[in-house]
Amino acid sequence: MPEPENPQPIPSTQERWINRNLVIRLFAYLVAGHLFAAFLYLLFMLGGQNQ
Repeated sequence: MPEPENPQPIPSTQERWINRNLVIRLFAYLVAGHLFAAFLYLLFMLGGQNQ
């Protein structure tokens, strides 16, 4: 009787690092994007008060 094939192979160490780095980079971009948006919002709010 042949052994059943494993449909989901165990990811290699390199693939896990790539996935981890992708998640870290995505999180960093989201945080940086929100900080930039908050800065722009603050600039517009402060600029609007001077009128």
